[in-house]
Amino acid sequence: MRRIYLDNASTTPIDPAVLEEMMPYLTEKFGNASSIHFFGQQARAAVDKARHQVASLINARPNEIVFTSGGTESNNLAIRGLVQANEKYGRHIITSQIEHPAVKEVCIDLENKGYEVTYLPVYENGIVKLEDIKSAVRQDTILITIMTANNEIGTLQPVEEIGEFVNQLREQGKRIWFHTDAVQAVGKIPIDVEQIKCDLLSISAHKIYAPKGVGALYVRSGVRIKRQNIGGHQERERRGGTENVAGIVGFGKACELAQLRLAETSEYLRKLRDRFEAAIAERVNEIVFNGDRQKRLPNISNISFRYIEGEGLLINLDMSGIAVSTGSACSSGSLEPSPVIRALGRDDEMARSAIRFSFGKFNTDEDVNYLLEVLPKAVNQMRKFSGLLERSRF
Repeated sequence: MRRIYLDNASTTPIDPAVLEEMMPYLTEKFGNASSIHFFGQQARAAVDKARHQVASLINARPNEIVFTSGGTESNNLAIRGLVQANEKYGRHIITSQIEHPAVKEVCIDLENKGYEVTYLPVYENGIVKLEDIKSAVRQDTILITIMTANNEIGTLQPVEEIGEFVNQLREQGKRIWFHTDAVQAVGKIPIDVEQIKCDLLSISAHKIYAPKGVGALYVRSGVRIKRQNIGGHQERERRGGTENVAGIVGFGKACELAQLRLAETSEYLRKLRDRFEAAIAERVNEIVFNGDRQKRLPNISNISFRYIEGEGLLINLDMSGIAVSTGSACSSGSLEPSPVIRALGRDDEMARSAIRFSFGKFNTDEDVNYLLEVLPKAVNQMRKFSGLLERSRF
């Protein structure tokens, strides 16, 4: 059976060039990057090279990159680290209703510890309004954390405008910082920390064709954070723990490749997605595209199919060899409707029927053709079955 992977927002396969770069550090170049002998310095040089590669992709300085275990740790270190190091300036945080659980649940936990959090709406288009952010700022606001791009619907948030606003507040003497979770955006659209003017930015390697278990946090020079991993002096005292050298090397190579081919890859993904959306709109009725159709990532399409359960459609497609998602992989297994889709104003039925199709650079036109062959049949079959069940009740 043919198998097609269309869940690239969840994770991506490792690029062969990335794996090739990693292999020596899984075999003969096995040193600990903290050791001062030859083997250790060999590993240290590889980590330093990767730090430059990651920094270059987002226009940062190498010493502003902190390697972590992934996006979740980066978000935790950014949010907890910032507010704990600077809580004398305030204990109020502003975020949105559609943040990834790695941000949302940190905020909930901080609420339980005495912080106050404002969760801003995103409206039907899935985008936060700058005016709402401005209205939400208080005397004790210490942090604004808004994602760059949503992981379920792909909508792009006005991070450059937010960064400009935060810098204006600082020029007026206010102590306030801005963090953005850019895990879904990095490698798919241009990300420049100087244009965004953010203080902290989270990245994850496995979203850009590198291995799982490694990520990075950008920390602007001069920004104080309290380290969360204690027990080692790595990462300039900001994150203790022996470095995952092979993973970091792969991460660096993936960033280098992403930077070299960013425009080309972005346009390729957009063409695949747009062709799929145009064709499915003609072949399947009673569908709703979720989120803004223009201000979004080039690779994500989120569609609600009326009269069916999204989980059922996912299983149906999987049996035909097509892998998709009903939302965030970190929330999979939950029978609750997607809070992201609900935040758009959709009812529970539409939220439960939402499917995310996320394309990657290894997908082809033939993959789209097969999807367009299988998906309409699956939807029609499920709707007929649903109709039979409904009629059988009477």
